[in-house]
Amino acid sequence: MKAMVIVKEKDGGKMELQDAPIPKPKPDELLIKVKAAALNRADLFRVQGAYPVATASGMPEIVGGEASGIVTDTGNDVTGFAVGDRVMGMCVGGYAEFATMNCKLAIPVPDKMSWEEAAAVPISFMTEYDAVVTHGRLKKGESVLVSGASSGVGVAAVQIARLWGAKPLICMSGSPAKLAALEKLGMDVGINYKTERFKDAVLAATDDKGVDLIIDHVGGPDLKDNLKCMAIKGRLVSVGRLGGIMGELNMDLLALKRLSIIGVTFRTRKMAERIDIARRMTADLLPALAEGRLKPVIDRTFPLEKAAEAHQYMSSDVQFGKIVLTL
Repeated sequence: MKAMVIVKEKDGGKMELQDAPIPKPKPDELLIKVKAAALNRADLFRVQGAYPVATASGMPEIVGGEASGIVTDTGNDVTGFAVGDRVMGMCVGGYAEFATMNCKLAIPVPDKMSWEEAAAVPISFMTEYDAVVTHGRLKKGESVLVSGASSGVGVAAVQIARLWGAKPLICMSGSPAKLAALEKLGMDVGINYKTERFKDAVLAATDDKGVDLIIDHVGGPDLKDNLKCMAIKGRLVSVGRLGGIMGELNMDLLALKRLSIIGVTFRTRKMAERIDIARRMTADLLPALAEGRLKPVIDRTFPLEKAAEAHQYMSSDVQFGKIVLTL
């Protein structure tokens, strides 16, 4: 099969389109004929040598953590899926013609959803469901601030918060065009962090009460002002740290407001935890995805052989939503 394989170099690594063996599914895995695979920041880091992933003996390291496709084979312990089923999910080696995924991480692809849309669902919507609903404990009528709202995960967070009844739903971006696009997804208040101080804009939008929940994709540089614009008993869920990992924390303000700061990541989660997130997200969000009330947003697609170009495009930070490879 054709696959984008990581080739180690002194300064990190690069991807090359190579011939690789078709992987064999483990007892609890599906083998899928990949139709589309979505990009994630972790893919960029893996190519550079960070986020190493264990591979089966004799198999090269293939990039890609989520994909959609058709089941072509199943392990002996697989239940719930059969050859010919349309699935999407977190996987191993998604940038390839074939990939494996744990059957309990697989999600049925709704009839009206394209392969590209399906590939863009698993990681973004699992991540943000876990952040907004599970750890953010969002209730209808609470206010929400989403930073980095135009990214793939950010767009998912905005839609989930809207579905859960956030009011007002406040989004941050550095582009007027992206803010206009977020408004179409249900945003109530848009903040251009390049032209206005987001702390003041959030307080104005909440009548100085502060925001109940922050879904933070920026990280350290925003921490000081995040605390200042949070409501009493507000929650901050740290999903991403694109702006940096270090920030200023006022411990007295944290105590006075009785705030909660929660960190989330898949990197330290065991398979059982990932399966639990997939199960709960599927139960709560798949009907809305099937009906179009939630919809993955695709910025641009690239053919598999242009995966390196797709990575360069993601690094430019100009996209709105997800970038997807097609096969």
